Amino acid sequence: MRPTGSLHLGHYHGALKNWVRLQHEYPCLFFVADWHALTTHYNEPGVIEANVWEMVIDWLAAGVDPSQSVLFVQSKVLEHAELHTLLSMVTPLGWLERVPTYKDQQEKLADRDLSTYGFLGYPLLQAADVLIYRARYVPVGEDQVPHVELMREIARRFNHLYGREPGFEEKAKEAVRKLGSRKARVYLDLRTRYQEQGVADALEAAQALLEEQQSLSKVDRERLFGYLEGGGRVILPEPDALLTEASRLPGLDGQKMSKSYNNAIGLRESPEQVTRKIRTMPTDPARVRRTDAGEPQRCPVWQFHQVYSDEPTRSWVERGCRSAGIGCLECKQPVIERVIAEQGPMFERAQRYLDDPTLVKSIIADGCDKARDIARETMREVRGAMGLDYS
Repeated sequence: MRPTGSLHLGHYHGALKNWVRLQHEYPCLFFVADWHALTTHYNEPGVIEANVWEMVIDWLAAGVDPSQSVLFVQSKVLEHAELHTLLSMVTPLGWLERVPTYKDQQEKLADRDLSTYGFLGYPLLQAADVLIYRARYVPVGEDQVPHVELMREIARRFNHLYGREPGFEEKAKEAVRKLGSRKARVYLDLRTRYQEQGVADALEAAQALLEEQQSLSKVDRERLFGYLEGGGRVILPEPDALLTEASRLPGLDGQKMSKSYNNAIGLRESPEQVTRKIRTMPTDPARVRRTDAGEPQRCPVWQFHQVYSDEPTRSWVERGCRSAGIGCLECKQPVIERVIAEQGPMFERAQRYLDDPTLVKSIIADGCDKARDIARETMREVRGAMGLDYS
């Protein structure tokens, strides 16, 4: 996530809730994309550092747990930049120019000079961010799927160019024998079913089998992944998009929630501010007077009810609005109460880090060390494959 400072409820419902859930299902890495912030804000470096710490506190407040996940800052793991540079040597320019968000963002941010390589190349940096951890999944919304597809294409091209080691077939067969006779038979049977019959389930089962083999060296595992699919070593595995539910929470005016639109509720706003903001939200323009009937579908408050209210409350709102049986302030009160209740635990979790900022910096330092260890191992493999592992 790019460091934009304090986060709002749109970030929580669009990303952080998913992160909190995913950390219980997978080993997760979450990082502050400070280099990515420079692609569009390269002339405002002074705000980045403060934004980094504010944002990490919001992650922790939302329930991201550093004992379960790795939290780090992108620029503190220099291997990201090294892999980005090496991938840029083999990535066709046209692949970057066709990314859908490239021209779209240039038009939306027309007030900034974005004719820089950093802006053109940020999907390649994104690819390095993911491929360096050999990630299996990238949690994204629908709009980011093209970026994951680009990552897959880049990984495929890299493996095609650099995974063809001399004597690969013999080395792969030797690696199969290391599985043991029973597992080797299962692996070879699944490989045959996939390569001869195109059975996708066989490929997935064989990949799962390899993932479980703790005694295999990383190089042998890479060989067997490649041998499975009929190619060479899989040095950089292709990640899959893990589609996450998009946020249904709009801004206070019905548009997308954004600080730049001045329509956001911060993740850690005081109950007084939350109450004031929601009470002054616009409602159905047809309800000029308290006695006028309204239509919930025309009202931004109704979209908050869709996120925060249970079915009986939503039914009460629909009946009361359409019959003028309740006023707009009455309609807003359940939303106010539920937003404040949701934020209560966030305030509690955040307070210890606000009281002692060194705790946050320790979490990030520890996460950077863990991320760096993984990244360094990948880069040793990459350098060796590219012929750069010389002394």
